[in-house]
Amino acid sequence: MIYQITNIEFDFDDALYPITKEEQNDVYDEVIGAHWSAQDGDDLIEEITTCTGWCIKSIDYRTVLR
Repeated sequence: MIYQITNIEFDFDDALYPITKEEQNDVYDEVIGAHWSAQDGDDLIEEITTCTGWCIKSIDYRTVLR
């Protein structure tokens, strides 16, 4: 299935190094609005976590119909 991220919150509190607001915004810009291919919602979270390197606190998405 294809999903589009409408809102997401990453867990930047557990960073091994300080991350600036600009760097945080870059991560959000990379994900929000983008289309992701995944089997289901859990797989979607794994895909985004693997791609960005950040854990997800919350996520909202919609299914993209083809």
